[in-house]
Amino acid sequence: MANNNDITTEILHKEIDLIQGVINRMANNSFLLKGWLISLIAVILALTKDTIVATQLSYFNLVLLLPVIVFWYLDAFFLHKEKCYRKLYEWVIENRKSSNNFLYNLNYKRFENKVKSTFRIMFSQTLLPFYGLIFIVLITLALHNQLA
Repeated sequence: MANNNDITTEILHKEIDLIQGVINRMANNSFLLKGWLISLIAVILALTKDTIVATQLSYFNLVLLLPVIVFWYLDAFFLHKEKCYRKLYEWVIENRKSSNNFLYNLNYKRFENKVKSTFRIMFSQTLLPFYGLIFIVLITLALHNQLA
């Protein structure tokens, strides 16, 4: 017969496995967004190079900034949720042995005020260089095509 400490440890392991699964999905979504954005921009620029007149291409490059902003926001959104779940993970590790409050509760809302907002995460050290570089390249291409 298992003792109470073994049951508590088993519950803790199951709960942190559930949380870790959510964290992994959020991180995977963030990774996939970056890949989709690079692919989307590369394909669109490659396909439109010969089909659009050079003067229109500069405006087209500026239109491509919209998907960059949307993907940038979505990436920050997933990173925000991942950070919330990491806080939940830390809370469970610290408190599960002494309390059964919020047992198997995967609601991250109580930790939202403990992490940066989605907008602040957009301009963090991890996302700003990636999306900022793409943003700058598209603006540079638009200016180059306008002047050419």
